Amino acid sequence: MNRARVSSIPPAGARHFDVIVVGGGSAGCILAAELSRDPGTRVLLLEHGDSATEHPETLTADGYKDAFINPALMHDRFSGVDPRWGDRRVFQGSGRGLGGGGSINGMVYTRGAEQDYAEWPEGWRWDDVQEPFEALEDVIRPHRRAPTEFTEACIEAAEQSGFRRGEDLNDGDLSGVLGYEWMSYEGQERRSSFTAFLRPALSRSNLVVKTRASVSTLLFDDARVSGVAYVHDGEAKTASAREVVLCAGALETPALLKRSGIGPREELARHGIKVRRDLPGVGENLHDHPNVTLFFRGRRDVDCNYPQLYGFHRANERSDLPAGQSDTCYVFYPARSSLREGMMRLLPGIVLPESLYEKEAIPSAMRSGIGALFGTGQMKRFVERLYGIVVILGKPKSRGRVTLRSADPSDPAVIDPGYFQDEEDLVTMVHGVKRARALAKTQALQSWGNTELFPGLTAKSDRAIEDYIRKNVMTTYHYAGSCKMGDDELAVVDTRLRVHGVAGLRVADSSVIPVTPVSAMNAPSMLIGYRAARFVLEDMRAPRAASLERPAEVAEQRTTHDA
Repeated sequence: MNRARVSSIPPAGARHFDVIVVGGGSAGCILAAELSRDPGTRVLLLEHGDSATEHPETLTADGYKDAFINPALMHDRFSGVDPRWGDRRVFQGSGRGLGGGGSINGMVYTRGAEQDYAEWPEGWRWDDVQEPFEALEDVIRPHRRAPTEFTEACIEAAEQSGFRRGEDLNDGDLSGVLGYEWMSYEGQERRSSFTAFLRPALSRSNLVVKTRASVSTLLFDDARVSGVAYVHDGEAKTASAREVVLCAGALETPALLKRSGIGPREELARHGIKVRRDLPGVGENLHDHPNVTLFFRGRRDVDCNYPQLYGFHRANERSDLPAGQSDTCYVFYPARSSLREGMMRLLPGIVLPESLYEKEAIPSAMRSGIGALFGTGQMKRFVERLYGIVVILGKPKSRGRVTLRSADPSDPAVIDPGYFQDEEDLVTMVHGVKRARALAKTQALQSWGNTELFPGLTAKSDRAIEDYIRKNVMTTYHYAGSCKMGDDELAVVDTRLRVHGVAGLRVADSSVIPVTPVSAMNAPSMLIGYRAARFVLEDMRAPRAASLERPAEVAEQRTTHDA
């Protein structure tokens, strides 16, 4: 395995770039690659995790199951214990390494609904984002999986219960449809932002990529951000730039801003952090798509290996959402696709107390036992006929927050996902569970086999369904909103993604999304990274054109970790 490459960097001692990109996830990989298309723009990309090439499962379409259980590829985080979600911790993991969540997820590529973008500021509405989405898709080249007997039975069931067959889930109309989702793969290759955008750019002399580089704080020159301090393979380093763009994700970006003195004054003072800019909205407005799964046993094997069907509908007619706007998503989940890996990843954190979970040997042994159990013939036969209907809360009213535990960069932030803070969300999910059950009771799925295993026939009342939801709710890994875009009192960035009141600093990841789309988050995150590159280059070209002095040429060669 090749772990090193030769990269160009500025002259010795300079460590100066035009742009530093912090975080090589779905947005960051695209941002760095697009910026470096301009040969006069020197770009440094810093990623906390490994290169995707060190983990081959991140490069193939079929590798997502193995990627999900690789500890090197996911931040291992949990919420606190709360009665709103059953007096337990909820896993709040997110991808790390080049490509971020886009290197380990189920490859769903969904733009969202036209109604979703009506909730975003001007300049980010549906008509504004179609051209950049099309440009992204020219590179990503998403595909849909071929129909199978099971998936066609599911669509028939949806039509029998009030859905329409969705011919194109990227056309902006996600009101009452179910169809084959677009997925970011081509042939046997996963088309993440790393494989599609960054990997082809790695030979550019003006692009430096450093993996295993953890940014501890932003550096300032008076009121302007001038660079970053980071640790690379255990060595403390600094780098300066004309502009820094944070792409660390909705859980990490607000924590980095706060540690750097940008955030709510009271919280920063509590941790002894010098206030650079009092921005109350940093870490607020966090929201996610919580989900719960209903499991059913069929009479024959499920004949697909991916959750390739995505549906959208309005479950709660009493919601104040615009008429016809979907509030829930429905995913048909073949257990054979990843139930084993899901249990290996999540079950230890659910059943083990925190003190035992933190002893690496214990969850590791438990995961090995789960893997061995799923390898038995009897379990394999059981799983082959098992399928789920995942009910996802697509338009949550609840909001959580990210707060600091301390000023120490090594101390994980406190994550409150806010699930069911607004009681309407739980009501909507109860209606969503009922709609999923109605799907399962249609003639199409009765013919396939639809014995309900969980929640089971005893969970008939709304109260019983609520109890099941609280005890089994989990993240859909769609974190957003913690550095929202806009001009209200909680807004952190403007519509060009510049941090309010702080020169030389932008945020370009899902944290800027003011209100989450009803759909998956990977495509909108890519959109944000793509548009951020345009904003940065446009803003930098004007002063560059006025300058008579060409920036120092990139000259010195240096070995860095393979990216």
